[in-house]
Amino acid sequence: MKPEEIKKLDAYFKRTFNPEMIVKARPRKNDSAEVYMGEEFLGVVYIDDEDGDRSYNFSMAILDVDL
Repeated sequence: MKPEEIKKLDAYFKRTFNPEMIVKARPRKNDSAEVYMGEEFLGVVYIDDEDGDRSYNFSMAILDVDL
């Protein structure tokens, strides 16, 4: 994922959900980025280029022990 995309996603997550959310590049992956709340890992944002329309999918696992 390009640095410009990560900056836009970071601003979107901060504005929409919480100012403490951080979007970071993933090591050795260029099709996704990691999302954190402070130091805690929340999930991954993936690029979806299907049918020529670019969109982003946020995937977050919720463990049973966290409920």
